[in-house]
Amino acid sequence: MAETGKGVTAGKLAINVQKRLNRAQEKVLQKLGKADETRDEAFEEMVVNFNKQMAEGTKLQKDLKTYLEAVKMMHDASRRLQDCLADMYEPDWFGKEELDAAAEDTDTLWLDFHQSITDKSMICMDSYLAQFPEIKARIAKRNRKMVDFDSARHHFASLQKGKKKDEAKIAKAEEDLGRAQKIFEELNVELQDELPVLWDSRVGVYVNTFQSLAGHQEKFHKEMSKLSQNLNDIMTKLEEQRELNEEDNHSESASSLPKRPGPPPSRPPPRLTPSPDQKRQHVDLFENEDEASVPDANTDATTRTQQVRLTTERSFLFAQLGHMSWCEVPFSPHCEPECVCVCVCVCEAV
Repeated sequence: MAETGKGVTAGKLAINVQKRLNRAQEKVLQKLGKADETRDEAFEEMVVNFNKQMAEGTKLQKDLKTYLEAVKMMHDASRRLQDCLADMYEPDWFGKEELDAAAEDTDTLWLDFHQSITDKSMICMDSYLAQFPEIKARIAKRNRKMVDFDSARHHFASLQKGKKKDEAKIAKAEEDLGRAQKIFEELNVELQDELPVLWDSRVGVYVNTFQSLAGHQEKFHKEMSKLSQNLNDIMTKLEEQRELNEEDNHSESASSLPKRPGPPPSRPPPRLTPSPDQKRQHVDLFENEDEASVPDANTDATTRTQQVRLTTERSFLFAQLGHMSWCEVPFSPHCEPECVCVCVCVCEAV
């Protein structure tokens, strides 16, 4: 016979088609209640647990991949931030070399953290989930072989119940039944042994995955905390350096400012030189005043007021001759209370 596919002959293809038709017919009869179905509640519970376990593992694997992608994005963001700081940091600022070393250590720490999670947690989950597709395929095969077993069982029973018994067909049906039962039971026993073990293994896998993740996170954040503290110390020293430079610049600016000039020295007032006629007039006035300066007991208030006025005029005359200052003094015994005595000081201008 000619081959219709890769390693598949027409006869084998026909057998597979016939098996599918028999399975479909058997399922219809079972749903209609015209044929009994082999049931194994314990195995069905194992299958439910298997599907739940596979779904949880698949979600955990997906979330771990998302976490690794986030770590890589954080690494890239941290690297760009460190490069930006290195470009802005001037060479004469404090801690330039320490800053560059801290940036390299930070980049290495991110790389180690990402690689550690990939090797210990991600690869562990990949290995754990790799067994699920193969077991799932065997469960599906077991279910098909169970339908084949039910179909062969029903066919053998129908031949035995027939009015005309064909021993050759009965023998062939019995042989097919034995072969179908053997295949089904072998798969069923294997899966009944493996599924409980696989179900219990999930605890150990989760423990190892998250213990490893937590350990790497603790180590990473511990080392990153040290690098962050070093960066903070460098920034603190840089701020102190800036403040010292500002103080030095302020001191230099204050010392370089020109001194403010003081007020100009005061000049003495101009000396007034009276004319000879004025001097003669003033002398006559003083002589007349001396003659009338001693009042008698009968002098009235009007006379005393004139004397005070005369004394004031005398003071103004002295001011014309030189620099004069005066001040009020206590009442003279010769003055009335309403009078004000004047002390006249005449000094020559320097």
